[in-house]
Amino acid sequence: MIPEKYTPTATPKWLGFALQSLVFMSGQQKEHCASNEIAENVCSEATLTRRVLSRLVKAGIVEAREGRDGGYALSRKPEDISFADVYRAIQMVEPLYTGLLDTTKDGPFAQEAREMFTEIINESERQLIQVLERHTIADLILKINQEK
Repeated sequence: MIPEKYTPTATPKWLGFALQSLVFMSGQQKEHCASNEIAENVCSEATLTRRVLSRLVKAGIVEAREGRDGGYALSRKPEDISFADVYRAIQMVEPLYTGLLDTTKDGPFAQEAREMFTEIINESERQLIQVLERHTIADLILKINQEK
């Protein structure tokens, strides 16, 4: 049984599904897309897609509507959604470099290594956000259309 306050852990894979979902929704003629339709088009499960989309809804990137004509839609233009916006919305609780800190728990210089690794991680995160800020969903759509 899943605890009442269970929050699924976002993984780096969620970022890819989120970006692909936004691209898919931006290309649809209809107002809202069903989660199972989005999931099918981004090669994901509907449950995982809904979890990812719920984070995008909470961040104001996507709107959700219930009912017969319900589903998900972008709440902003693709050029106004940066990859950094999506990255922040996903809120990965265990980034790729978590293992780096896990290896510095014990030992004669563990404290010093952990402090240095933490500084490096924080700097890397700031630089990653700066790079992600320069790219938008519209850029990804343009790239996809150029490849066709």
